[in-house]
Amino acid sequence: MSLTEVIYEHSRRLPEQVAREALHYIEFLEDRYGIARSAEAGDTERFLAAVTGGLSDDFPDDITDQDLGFDTPRQDLD
Repeated sequence: MSLTEVIYEHSRRLPEQVAREALHYIEFLEDRYGIARSAEAGDTERFLAAVTGGLSDDFPDDITDQDLGFDTPRQDLD
């Protein structure tokens, strides 16, 4: 088991508030050591986890912008 997996397993047993504190500490360490965070990916994963309770094994991880289509301006619909 990798170190990342060990940390993950420990974090799963923590109460929500304590897990949030651990996350803040990890973010502090990233800032302290200049490790760039992928804000967009992290924000999306946190949002999906909050809404769905987590990503299941069958959640597709290869979705691209091409899969999402595009928006049509309102004036083109009239």
